[in-house]
Amino acid sequence: MKKCNRTSWGKALKTIQLAIALIAISLTASAQNGNAGIEQANSQVRSYFESGCNLMYAIGAIVGLIGAVKVYQKWNSGDQDTSKVAAAWFGSCIFLVVVATIIKSFFGI
Repeated sequence: MKKCNRTSWGKALKTIQLAIALIAISLTASAQNGNAGIEQANSQVRSYFESGCNLMYAIGAIVGLIGAVKVYQKWNSGDQDTSKVAAAWFGSCIFLVVVATIIKSFFGI
């Protein structure tokens, strides 16, 4: 085996320090690009909120129409559980509208 002298240890130490410095510089550059990416993702997600809330209103309208037809059919057939179906239908419509409104107010859109 070859003995290591002081100059070879000094060169190895300088190489390790250089490698650590390069890694630190690359991580700093990556973090800056990462922050820009996070900001871009934030702005894109916020731009989808309005469309998402409108989609929730549309789903609520469809669920409301389907529920209204179910309640009407049960009412005309004389079923005993008409009030339970009507309450479930009304509750689901209210839930979708409230969730969409809360999302808009919570995120300041």
